[in-house]
Amino acid sequence: MTLGSMKVLQLSAAALLLSAFAYGGVSAAEKKKEAAPKPAACNTLKAEAGCEARQDCTWVAAVMDKKSGKEKRRAYCRAKPKAPAKKKT
Repeated sequence: MTLGSMKVLQLSAAALLLSAFAYGGVSAAEKKKEAAPKPAACNTLKAEAGCEARQDCTWVAAVMDKKSGKEKRRAYCRAKPKAPAKKKT
């Protein structure tokens, strides 16, 4: 049984088209996985409880003026410093 050259060309095109769709489906699934929501940055947190609940954030207390009793600087949340990368020897 022999196939004509046109039939071979059609089958090749169909196989190529199916493989392109299969690759596109996997690629779209990976893109959705990468687009997962990231946690809020530490400097956007306004409550001490929310800041202290996270491992990567630290709460900085407000600075008060001793004489007037007014707040000099408001309390805020910030990211903990990252450990420096170890050098390979």
